[in-house]
Amino acid sequence: MKGNGKHSSIPTVIFFTFFAIFLSLPSISISLSSAFQYQTLVLHSLPKPQSLSWNYEKTGTGPDSSPDPYSNTLSVDLHHVDNLSPSTFNSTPDSLFKLRLQRDAVRVKTLTTLAGVAAAANVSRGKRDFSSSVVSGLSQGSGEYFTRLGIGTPPKYAYMVLDTGSDVVWIQCSPCRKCYTQADPVFDPTKSSSFSVVSCDSPLCRRLDSPGCKSRQKCLYQVSYGDGSFTVGDFSTETLTFRRARVNNIALGCGHDNEGLFIGAAGLLGLGRGKLSFPIQAGRRFGNKFSYCLVDRSASSRPSSIVFGESAVTRNAVFTPLLTNPKLDTFYYVGLNGISVGGTRVAGITPSLFKFDSNGNGGVIVDSGTSVTRLNLPAYIALRDAFRAGASNFKRAPDFSLFDTCFDLSGKTEVKVPTVVLHFANADVSLPASNYLIPVDSDGKFCFAFAGTRSGLTIIGNIQQQSFRVVFDLASSRVGFVPRGCA
Repeated sequence: MKGNGKHSSIPTVIFFTFFAIFLSLPSISISLSSAFQYQTLVLHSLPKPQSLSWNYEKTGTGPDSSPDPYSNTLSVDLHHVDNLSPSTFNSTPDSLFKLRLQRDAVRVKTLTTLAGVAAAANVSRGKRDFSSSVVSGLSQGSGEYFTRLGIGTPPKYAYMVLDTGSDVVWIQCSPCRKCYTQADPVFDPTKSSSFSVVSCDSPLCRRLDSPGCKSRQKCLYQVSYGDGSFTVGDFSTETLTFRRARVNNIALGCGHDNEGLFIGAAGLLGLGRGKLSFPIQAGRRFGNKFSYCLVDRSASSRPSSIVFGESAVTRNAVFTPLLTNPKLDTFYYVGLNGISVGGTRVAGITPSLFKFDSNGNGGVIVDSGTSVTRLNLPAYIALRDAFRAGASNFKRAPDFSLFDTCFDLSGKTEVKVPTVVLHFANADVSLPASNYLIPVDSDGKFCFAFAGTRSGLTIIGNIQQQSFRVVFDLASSRVGFVPRGCA
């Protein structure tokens, strides 16, 4: 009986073992199928510059469409710097992309310099302002996105850089002690009925980080940038016209000495969080809200856009809170908790990598003027290695400029690439494949469009923001992301 009992237990053990394996098969199958997630990337070549056809003098503010000084909505097109200068049309897409990366490297350097200077306890607010950065000083021009707007009354139209990493609004003004070359005539304040110089004892003058006084008690502004360029002149108020929306009494610098600055644009419209930026000055009228959507220039010839007012916020946005850096109020800081590749959180990328230290160093900013997202080095290495593992079937190509993860995709029309998701606080943002695997030449080389930095500052650049409507809801102190938001 013992022997029979012993042998009879063997089929039972085998049955239950087989049954247990059988039950686990569906979960194994599901686990395998969901172990690594991919999405399709349709391959495009580097974009060619598009001709600018917009002309607000004829289409936006003619006799039948007078500007409205009370409109609570403002919307204008944005165009990339490559479309601004006629000289770019003689350049190849490859050479334009190399210039873009050169501009980007200088911008990142000066942004991180600003953040570092601001964090130094023994540096005054005025000194921080003189270390801010928007432009590179390169002769090819700087600033990634431009719009065209009217200055003064009657409005004189000119190209302006729009930038979330700067505050003070300024334009070149005659008479010029020194002005760089711009696409339109230099603004003449004597021909505008709405131009007014700010006095030295005005509260508006005291809002400048480094105010000064000129003859007859005129308020002097001066802004210097990390690359040695600067603009100096009279601090003034003036009317700006955006298509049919007219905005009165905007404080701006009327620059008579502007050295080492970009070529093409007449000046800069600061979109930062500081008290003299355009969104803050015009905040009450437009509900303290604005948003922009930057198109993927390799896939679309449509212009990008920026909207001010309640319509800037859409229902399908996912929001993350704005954070405050007590040492620096210009940037839009957000919390980044982690990054996923292929549906799995990358080990080693933790919230602690992106925190401010006690001096205000570190943090994560959303910036329209930086092209390539920069992650602090430990986060970047972890992200890069995870992406390489998921893209191991691609043929590797040599490094290109700042990119150390490149692939030869020549001869292909589409590929499957690992998904990438940015996990902001309370908001998961799934990037389109074209926002992180981008063409870098005309021969089929594509590179992973993130880069590492030894600075503690992480910058979410505009390549990663492409096709999203990025919402800056200052009234509720939050930043939102709307996928496919450029329609």
